[in-house]
Amino acid sequence: MRKRTVKGLLAAMLAGSLLMGCGGGQAGEAGEDAGSAGSRQEADTEQTGAENTGSGESGAKQEKAMKTEIQVFIAASLNTVMTELAKEYSEIHPEVKITYNADSSGTLLTQIEEGYECDLFFSAAQKQMDQLESDGLVMEGTRANVVNNQVVVVTRKDSGTEVTGLESLGNAESIALAGGSVPAGRYTRQALVSLGMLEETEDAAGISTEEVSRALGGAEISEQDNVSKVLAAVIEGSCEVGTTYYSDTYGYEDDLEILETVSYDLTGNVIYPIAEVVNEEADDAQRAAAAEFLEYILSDEARAVFASYYFDTDV
Repeated sequence: MRKRTVKGLLAAMLAGSLLMGCGGGQAGEAGEDAGSAGSRQEADTEQTGAENTGSGESGAKQEKAMKTEIQVFIAASLNTVMTELAKEYSEIHPEVKITYNADSSGTLLTQIEEGYECDLFFSAAQKQMDQLESDGLVMEGTRANVVNNQVVVVTRKDSGTEVTGLESLGNAESIALAGGSVPAGRYTRQALVSLGMLEETEDAAGISTEEVSRALGGAEISEQDNVSKVLAAVIEGSCEVGTTYYSDTYGYEDDLEILETVSYDLTGNVIYPIAEVVNEEADDAQRAAAAEFLEYILSDEARAVFASYYFDTDV
Protein backbone atom coordinates (compact mmCIF):
# COMPACT_ATOMS: atom_id res chain seq x y z
CA MET A 1 0.00 0.00 0.00
CA ARG A 2 1.21 3.49 -0.75
CA LYS A 3 0.47 6.75 1.00
CA ARG A 4 -0.88 9.48 -1.22
CA THR A 5 1.87 11.89 -0.24
CA VAL A 6 5.62 11.53 -0.06
CA LYS A 7 5.57 13.23 3.33
CA GLY A 8 3.65 10.26 4.77
CA LEU A 9 5.90 7.58 3.28
CA LEU A 10 7.75 6.66 6.47
CA ALA A 11 4.50 6.37 8.42
CA ALA A 12 3.04 4.20 5.70
CA MET A 13 6.04 1.86 5.82
CA LEU A 14 5.69 1.50 9.58
CA ALA A 15 1.93 0.89 9.32
CA GLY A 16 2.49 -1.59 6.51
CA SER A 17 4.90 -3.62 8.63
CA LEU A 18 2.29 -3.79 11.39
CA LEU A 19 -0.36 -4.95 8.94
CA MET A 20 1.89 -7.68 7.57
CA GLY A 21 2.54 -8.92 11.10
CA CYS A 22 -1.21 -9.02 11.71
CA GLY A 23 -1.82 -11.08 8.61
CA GLY A 24 0.52 -13.92 9.53
CA GLY A 25 -1.13 -14.72 12.83
CA GLN A 26 -3.19 -17.72 11.72
CA ALA A 27 -1.44 -20.87 10.59
CA GLY A 28 -2.72 -23.83 8.62
CA GLU A 29 -4.89 -24.21 5.58
CA ALA A 30 -7.44 -21.56 6.52
CA GLY A 31 -4.84 -18.83 6.87
CA GLU A 32 -3.63 -19.52 3.37
CA ASP A 33 -6.91 -20.02 1.55
CA ALA A 34 -9.22 -17.67 3.38
CA GLY A 35 -6.81 -14.72 3.21
CA SER A 36 -5.28 -12.67 6.03
CA ALA A 37 -5.49 -9.19 7.45
CA GLY A 38 -3.57 -6.52 5.63
CA SER A 39 -2.45 -8.83 2.83
CA ARG A 40 -1.44 -7.33 -0.48
CA GLN A 41 -1.80 -9.52 -3.54
CA GLU A 42 -0.56 -8.81 -7.02
CA ALA A 43 -3.20 -10.25 -9.30
CA ASP A 44 -1.50 -9.69 -12.63
CA THR A 45 -0.52 -12.50 -14.98
CA GLU A 46 2.05 -12.82 -17.74
CA GLN A 47 1.27 -11.61 -21.22
CA THR A 48 1.16 -14.28 -23.89
CA GLY A 49 1.21 -14.61 -27.65
CA ALA A 50 2.09 -11.67 -29.87
CA GLU A 51 1.94 -9.19 -27.00
CA ASN A 52 4.74 -10.95 -25.14
CA THR A 53 7.52 -9.61 -27.32
CA GLY A 54 10.27 -9.47 -24.67
CA SER A 55 12.62 -12.34 -23.91
CA GLY A 56 14.38 -13.32 -20.71
CA GLU A 57 14.73 -11.03 -17.71
CA SER A 58 14.84 -7.79 -19.70
CA GLY A 59 11.61 -8.69 -21.48
CA ALA A 60 9.86 -9.39 -18.18
CA LYS A 61 11.01 -6.06 -16.72
CA GLN A 62 9.83 -4.22 -19.83
CA GLU A 63 6.46 -5.93 -19.66
CA LYS A 64 6.00 -5.07 -15.98
CA ALA A 65 6.95 -1.46 -16.61
CA MET A 66 4.19 -1.18 -19.21
CA LYS A 67 1.50 -2.26 -16.76
CA THR A 68 -0.85 0.18 -15.07
CA GLU A 69 -1.23 -0.67 -11.39
CA ILE A 70 -4.43 -0.07 -9.43
CA GLN A 71 -4.87 -0.40 -5.67
CA VAL A 72 -8.07 -2.23 -4.71
CA PHE A 73 -9.10 -2.42 -1.04
CA ILE A 74 -11.39 -5.42 -0.45
CA ALA A 75 -13.17 -6.86 2.59
CA ALA A 76 -11.41 -10.01 3.79
CA SER A 77 -14.44 -12.15 2.91
CA LEU A 78 -13.97 -11.18 -0.76
CA ASN A 79 -10.39 -12.38 -0.99
CA THR A 80 -10.97 -15.72 -2.70
CA VAL A 81 -13.56 -14.64 -5.25
CA MET A 82 -11.74 -11.41 -6.10
CA THR A 83 -8.52 -13.33 -6.73
CA GLU A 84 -10.43 -15.45 -9.23
CA LEU A 85 -11.98 -12.39 -10.87
CA ALA A 86 -8.61 -10.64 -11.17
CA LYS A 87 -7.19 -13.72 -12.85
CA GLU A 88 -10.00 -13.78 -15.39
CA TYR A 89 -9.82 -10.01 -15.90
CA SER A 90 -6.09 -10.10 -16.58
CA GLU A 91 -6.67 -12.46 -19.49
CA ILE A 92 -8.46 -9.68 -21.34
CA HIS A 93 -6.50 -6.79 -19.78
CA PRO A 94 -2.89 -7.99 -19.38
CA GLU A 95 -1.77 -4.36 -19.28
CA VAL A 96 -3.32 -3.88 -15.82
CA LYS A 97 -1.82 -5.03 -12.51
CA ILE A 98 -4.36 -5.31 -9.70
CA THR A 99 -2.96 -5.10 -6.18
CA TYR A 100 -5.34 -6.12 -3.41
CA ASN A 101 -5.34 -5.04 0.22
CA ALA A 102 -7.65 -7.46 2.08
CA ASP A 103 -8.77 -6.72 5.63
CA SER A 104 -11.85 -5.84 7.65
CA SER A 105 -13.89 -3.03 6.10
CA GLY A 106 -13.38 -0.88 9.20
CA THR A 107 -9.60 -1.21 8.99
CA LEU A 108 -9.62 -0.43 5.28
CA LEU A 109 -11.77 2.65 5.86
CA THR A 110 -9.30 3.93 8.44
CA GLN A 111 -6.37 3.35 6.09
CA ILE A 112 -8.04 5.31 3.30
CA GLU A 113 -8.90 8.14 5.67
CA GLU A 114 -5.28 8.21 6.83
CA GLY A 115 -4.09 8.67 3.26
CA TYR A 116 -3.22 5.24 1.92
CA GLU A 117 -3.42 5.21 -1.85
CA CYS A 118 -6.56 3.44 -3.01
CA ASP A 119 -8.43 3.40 -6.33
CA LEU A 120 -11.38 1.14 -5.47
CA PHE A 121 -13.00 0.26 -2.13
CA PHE A 122 -15.14 -2.89 -1.93
CA SER A 123 -16.75 -2.99 1.51
CA ALA A 124 -18.64 -5.76 3.31
CA ALA A 125 -21.14 -3.22 4.67
CA GLN A 126 -22.84 0.04 3.80
CA LYS A 127 -21.71 1.73 7.02
CA GLN A 128 -18.06 2.04 6.02
CA MET A 129 -18.95 3.19 2.52
CA ASP A 130 -21.38 5.76 3.94
CA GLN A 131 -18.57 7.14 6.10
CA LEU A 132 -16.16 7.30 3.17
CA GLU A 133 -18.77 9.15 1.15
CA SER A 134 -19.30 11.58 4.03
CA ASP A 135 -15.54 12.17 4.02
CA GLY A 136 -15.79 13.25 0.38
CA LEU A 137 -13.55 10.40 -0.73
CA VAL A 138 -15.99 8.54 -3.02
CA MET A 139 -15.95 9.46 -6.69
CA GLU A 140 -19.39 10.83 -7.48
CA GLY A 141 -21.66 8.47 -9.40
CA THR A 142 -19.45 5.37 -8.98
CA ARG A 143 -21.01 3.73 -5.91
CA ALA A 144 -22.92 0.52 -6.56
CA ASN A 145 -24.23 -2.49 -4.63
CA VAL A 146 -22.69 -5.73 -5.86
CA VAL A 147 -23.69 -8.75 -3.75
CA ASN A 148 -25.53 -9.84 -0.61
CA ASN A 149 -24.30 -12.39 1.91
CA GLN A 150 -25.53 -14.22 5.01
CA VAL A 151 -24.08 -14.76 8.45
CA VAL A 152 -23.62 -18.41 9.42
CA VAL A 153 -22.74 -20.19 12.64
CA VAL A 154 -20.06 -22.80 11.91
CA THR A 155 -18.08 -25.52 13.63
CA ARG A 156 -15.68 -28.27 12.64
CA LYS A 157 -17.49 -31.42 11.56
CA ASP A 158 -15.75 -33.40 14.29
CA SER A 159 -16.31 -30.86 17.09
CA GLY A 160 -19.21 -32.63 18.80
CA THR A 161 -20.62 -29.24 19.80
CA GLU A 162 -23.96 -28.87 21.52
CA VAL A 163 -24.54 -25.56 19.76
CA THR A 164 -27.29 -25.58 17.14
CA GLY A 165 -27.28 -21.88 16.28
CA LEU A 166 -27.24 -18.38 17.73
CA GLU A 167 -29.74 -19.10 20.50
CA SER A 168 -27.54 -21.85 21.96
CA LEU A 169 -24.15 -20.12 21.51
CA GLY A 170 -23.76 -20.06 25.28
CA ASN A 171 -23.31 -23.85 25.24
CA ALA A 172 -19.96 -23.51 23.45
CA GLU A 173 -16.71 -23.75 25.38
CA SER A 174 -15.17 -21.13 23.08
CA ILE A 175 -16.48 -18.81 20.37
CA ALA A 176 -14.63 -16.99 17.58
CA LEU A 177 -16.32 -13.64 16.98
CA ALA A 178 -15.28 -10.65 14.90
CA GLY A 179 -15.10 -7.31 16.69
CA GLY A 180 -17.97 -4.83 16.46
CA SER A 181 -16.16 -2.64 13.91
CA VAL A 182 -16.02 -5.64 11.55
CA PRO A 183 -19.26 -5.98 9.53
CA ALA A 184 -19.67 -9.69 10.34
CA GLY A 185 -19.23 -8.91 14.03
CA ARG A 186 -21.80 -6.12 13.85
CA TYR A 187 -24.29 -8.31 11.97
CA THR A 188 -23.87 -11.07 14.57
CA ARG A 189 -24.49 -8.61 17.38
CA GLN A 190 -27.54 -7.24 15.57
CA ALA A 191 -28.94 -10.75 15.23
CA LEU A 192 -28.50 -11.32 18.96
CA VAL A 193 -30.31 -8.02 19.60
CA SER A 194 -33.14 -9.11 17.28
CA LEU A 195 -33.42 -12.37 19.23
CA GLY A 196 -33.68 -10.47 22.50
CA MET A 197 -30.37 -11.88 23.75
CA LEU A 198 -28.75 -8.42 23.79
CA GLU A 199 -30.34 -5.11 24.70
CA GLU A 200 -31.61 -2.79 21.99
CA THR A 201 -29.09 -0.19 20.89
CA GLU A 202 -28.79 2.44 18.19
CA ASP A 203 -25.77 0.75 16.65
CA ALA A 204 -24.95 -2.88 17.41
CA ALA A 205 -21.32 -2.24 16.43
CA GLY A 206 -20.88 -0.50 19.79
CA ILE A 207 -21.70 -3.64 21.78
CA SER A 208 -18.45 -4.87 23.30
CA THR A 209 -17.28 -8.46 23.22
CA GLU A 210 -17.46 -8.48 27.03
CA GLU A 211 -21.17 -7.57 26.84
CA VAL A 212 -21.77 -10.40 24.37
CA SER A 213 -19.98 -12.82 26.67
CA ARG A 214 -22.12 -11.80 29.66
CA ALA A 215 -25.29 -12.18 27.59
CA LEU A 216 -24.18 -15.71 26.71
CA GLY A 217 -23.66 -16.70 30.35
CA GLY A 218 -19.95 -15.86 30.52
CA ALA A 219 -18.95 -17.79 27.38
CA GLU A 220 -15.29 -17.55 26.39
CA ILE A 221 -15.04 -15.39 23.26
CA SER A 222 -11.94 -14.94 21.13
CA GLU A 223 -12.33 -11.58 19.37
CA GLN A 224 -10.89 -11.55 15.86
CA ASP A 225 -9.85 -8.71 13.54
CA ASN A 226 -11.71 -10.07 10.48
CA VAL A 227 -13.76 -13.02 9.25
CA SER A 228 -10.74 -14.80 7.78
CA LYS A 229 -9.30 -15.09 11.27
CA VAL A 230 -12.65 -16.29 12.64
CA LEU A 231 -12.72 -19.01 10.01
CA ALA A 232 -9.12 -20.01 10.75
CA ALA A 233 -9.81 -20.25 14.50
CA VAL A 234 -12.71 -22.65 13.89
CA ILE A 235 -10.98 -24.79 11.26
CA GLU A 236 -7.85 -25.12 13.38
CA GLY A 237 -9.99 -26.12 16.36
CA SER A 238 -8.84 -23.32 18.66
CA CYS A 239 -12.49 -22.24 18.93
CA GLU A 240 -15.47 -24.58 19.06
CA VAL A 241 -17.80 -22.39 17.00
CA GLY A 242 -17.73 -19.06 15.20
CA THR A 243 -19.83 -16.71 13.09
CA THR A 244 -18.71 -15.82 9.61
CA TYR A 245 -20.25 -15.41 6.15
CA TYR A 246 -21.75 -18.16 4.06
CA SER A 247 -19.35 -17.26 1.23
CA ASP A 248 -16.38 -17.94 3.55
CA THR A 249 -17.34 -21.62 3.76
CA TYR A 250 -16.51 -22.07 0.06
CA GLY A 251 -13.81 -24.71 -0.28
CA TYR A 252 -14.25 -25.96 3.30
CA GLU A 253 -17.33 -28.07 2.81
CA ASP A 254 -15.48 -31.21 3.98
CA ASP A 255 -14.22 -29.50 7.14
CA LEU A 256 -17.04 -27.27 8.31
CA GLU A 257 -20.61 -27.84 9.44
CA ILE A 258 -23.03 -24.95 9.12
CA LEU A 259 -25.11 -25.00 12.29
CA GLU A 260 -27.35 -22.10 11.27
CA THR A 261 -27.77 -19.77 8.33
CA VAL A 262 -28.96 -16.58 10.00
CA SER A 263 -32.08 -15.02 8.50
CA TYR A 264 -31.99 -11.53 6.99
CA ASP A 265 -34.88 -10.80 9.36
CA LEU A 266 -32.34 -10.91 12.19
CA THR A 267 -29.33 -9.22 10.59
CA GLY A 268 -30.80 -7.07 7.85
CA ASN A 269 -29.33 -7.32 4.37
CA VAL A 270 -25.57 -7.91 4.20
CA ILE A 271 -24.91 -5.73 1.17
CA TYR A 272 -21.41 -5.25 -0.27
CA PRO A 273 -20.99 -1.87 -2.01
CA ILE A 274 -18.09 -0.82 -4.24
CA ALA A 275 -16.93 2.61 -5.39
CA GLU A 276 -14.02 4.46 -6.91
CA VAL A 277 -12.00 6.37 -4.34
CA VAL A 278 -10.63 9.88 -4.77
CA ASN A 279 -6.92 9.33 -5.45
CA GLU A 280 -5.08 12.54 -6.14
CA GLU A 281 -1.89 10.63 -6.98
CA ALA A 282 -3.50 8.67 -9.83
CA ASP A 283 -2.81 9.59 -13.44
CA ASP A 284 -5.35 9.33 -16.26
CA ALA A 285 -4.32 5.77 -17.13
CA GLN A 286 -4.74 4.63 -13.53
CA ARG A 287 -8.17 6.26 -13.20
CA ALA A 288 -9.30 4.70 -16.47
CA ALA A 289 -8.04 1.27 -15.39
CA ALA A 290 -9.91 1.54 -12.08
CA ALA A 291 -13.13 2.57 -13.84
CA GLU A 292 -12.87 -0.33 -16.29
CA PHE A 293 -12.22 -2.86 -13.52
CA LEU A 294 -15.24 -1.52 -11.61
CA GLU A 295 -17.35 -1.96 -14.75
CA TYR A 296 -16.14 -5.55 -14.98
CA ILE A 297 -17.06 -6.27 -11.33
CA LEU A 298 -20.61 -5.12 -12.11
CA SER A 299 -20.88 -7.23 -15.27
CA ASP A 300 -23.01 -10.34 -15.75
CA GLU A 301 -19.82 -12.36 -16.20
CA ALA A 302 -18.57 -11.34 -12.76
CA ARG A 303 -22.01 -11.93 -11.21
CA ALA A 304 -21.82 -15.56 -12.30
CA VAL A 305 -18.45 -15.93 -10.57
CA PHE A 306 -19.77 -14.34 -7.37
CA ALA A 307 -22.70 -16.76 -7.39
CA SER A 308 -20.36 -19.74 -7.74
CA TYR A 309 -18.60 -18.60 -4.56
CA TYR A 310 -21.87 -18.59 -2.57
CA PHE A 311 -22.67 -14.89 -2.81
CA ASP A 312 -26.25 -13.75 -3.44
CA THR A 313 -26.23 -11.57 -6.57
CA ASP A 314 -29.90 -10.57 -6.27
CA VAL A 315 -29.35 -7.05 -4.92
